[in-house]
Amino acid sequence: MKNISLICALICLPGLATGQTVPDTGPSMMERGAQMFLDGMMQEMAPTLEDLSELGDKIGPALRDFASEMGPALGGILESVEDWSVYEAPEILPNGDIIIKRKPEPEAPKGPMIFVDKTPQIDI
Repeated sequence: MKNISLICALICLPGLATGQTVPDTGPSMMERGAQMFLDGMMQEMAPTLEDLSELGDKIGPALRDFASEMGPALGGILESVEDWSVYEAPEILPNGDIIIKRKPEPEAPKGPMIFVDKTPQIDI
């Protein structure tokens, strides 16, 4: 009896595997959720991006004027400084002066420390 039930189970097994296939019906739940999230973010950000665009329209001419006037002077400064990483951030003093300090140079790495006992111990 056990042999017959085992044979029937083995015969029906291929039929079960083909009957359980799920047809592809479009995007998965994860894909739909991600799309809904991105759509919501775009709706939330739209007013802010419009305000940013208006701000750019207002500030744009002033920035162009600044760049045309200060561009040559800033170019000269950039050419005279070889490495900006050796300087700290600029600091504005109370009187309005701006200073840029050089960072302290790192100390040279020291070799291994050797301690010598002034009174050696001798085992007898």
